Amino acid sequence: MLNNILEQVGIDNYIYLCILLFTIGAIGLLYRRSTIVMLMSVELMLAAANMLLTVFSVYHQDTSGQVFVIFSLAVAAAEVAVGLAILVAIYRNIGTIDIDELKNLKG
Repeated sequence: MLNNILEQVGIDNYIYLCILLFTIGAIGLLYRRSTIVMLMSVELMLAAANMLLTVFSVYHQDTSGQVFVIFSLAVAAAEVAVGLAILVAIYRNIGTIDIDELKNLKG
């Protein structure tokens, strides 16, 4: 069934969508100063890479890419949990999570 959908939509459209999502994530990471938006941008980039892995896995009819995506999602969830825990700890100590303010912290 998924292979039929892939034939209807075309693999090139999935590749273009993944490139678009990854680019939006990269722009959000580079130009936004909010740490929450930066974490969401990283997650968007990871989602684009995972989607591309899944599409290529279906295209080549090999499930190893899909298994790798499941492990990657687990690591991404742990990364978000640790990132948010660090942000909460920083906010409790300093009172802000603005990147420009955090640049001034040394050692």
